[in-house]
Amino acid sequence: MKNADVAKRRDEAISRGVGMQTQIYADRALNAEVWDIEGNRYIDFAAGIAVVNTGHCHPKVMAAVAHQMTKFTHTCHQVMPYEPYIRLAERLNALVPGSFAKKTIFVTTGAEACENAVKIARIATGRDAIIAFGGGFHGRTFMGMALTGKVEPYKKGFGSMMPGVFHVPFPMGPQGISTADAMAGIEKLFKADLDPARVAAIIFEPVQGEGGFNPAPTDLVKAIRALCDKHGIVMIADEVQTGFARTGNMFAMQAYGVAADLTTMAKGLAGGLPLAAVTGRADLMDAANPGGLGGTYAGNPLGIAASHAVLDVIEEENLCARANELGSRLKQKLEEIRASTPEIIDIRGPGFMVAAEFANPATKEPDAGFTNRVRLEAQKRGLILLTCGVYGNVVRFLAPITIPDVHFTEAMGILEASVAAARAG
Repeated sequence: MKNADVAKRRDEAISRGVGMQTQIYADRALNAEVWDIEGNRYIDFAAGIAVVNTGHCHPKVMAAVAHQMTKFTHTCHQVMPYEPYIRLAERLNALVPGSFAKKTIFVTTGAEACENAVKIARIATGRDAIIAFGGGFHGRTFMGMALTGKVEPYKKGFGSMMPGVFHVPFPMGPQGISTADAMAGIEKLFKADLDPARVAAIIFEPVQGEGGFNPAPTDLVKAIRALCDKHGIVMIADEVQTGFARTGNMFAMQAYGVAADLTTMAKGLAGGLPLAAVTGRADLMDAANPGGLGGTYAGNPLGIAASHAVLDVIEEENLCARANELGSRLKQKLEEIRASTPEIIDIRGPGFMVAAEFANPATKEPDAGFTNRVRLEAQKRGLILLTCGVYGNVVRFLAPITIPDVHFTEAMGILEASVAAARAG
């Protein structure tokens, strides 16, 4: 088979609404390497968008799933429950930041996790309004779209969004948006449009993913916590992309000295299998009536088995420390490239959740074209990169945290050559 031939079949069979960044069709993968159907090998700096933090086909994860497959693949936990679901909830209750009593629910996707967090906040408070941030991403369902602070491509053409969602600016250094601007946006809402007594929750990503890998400043997170405490608002940390060692901690919120009331997670939770969760204050989590939360595939036993293995691997292989080490080396290489690349205007991100932002050196305007050339040049050389950002001018680096040193070093060489090629035109 050829990639081009499969691409033609794809165009005829799959909705164009399912966007694709590459026309590379995967055949097999191992750790940080992927081979396509033509036998071409790539180093994967996407990791399924921060999903396989423990690498493709980690032996321990694969063994756990294989073992579970010999027992059962599905009963629906709401019909016939199973102990590993409960044990994983116990583990997450212990791991998620916060010194209070916690409970957990499992669902299937990050969007579902965010939707359920909103449901929990609304029923627990008796309020309906939600505050979210510009540039944030919380899914493609209707509530997920409403929470997401980016029109194209997520909201365009889909009509009216779910009511009761209000957006305020998120701090972005290169765009000159500060914590003061963000908090002023909330205060303006409270004065002009929204009684704080109506607000059920404030939801944010500790590091915005699709929005451009913008880390939430510590003073912003603490200000949100204080505001929530003052007005009885539920604080929701969307850790779907930041969780499970990616930022150098098990969860990004560990770096801020305050805890969210509810935490959403998915992606890195189950090593590539579909599993998501909401963990939070027990009193909030118990507000919903029996049957109000859950789903047919929620907490699928294969995903649960994989997640237990993922948590073991993170601990046994000390992946939080590994993320910090790799992130430091990546930032060092980017700084070396930056010395001869004025298009790089910012390098940022905690742990191994790093990004480089590009702009036109002459005009200082965001340069999505140059950013995409870097991505394409890297792809030609066997390195998979992802772009993101409100202006499409950010390259985000999301390799498996288990990537071997030899492959990381190889990737750094490809990255340097790709940036140089993009500059040469």
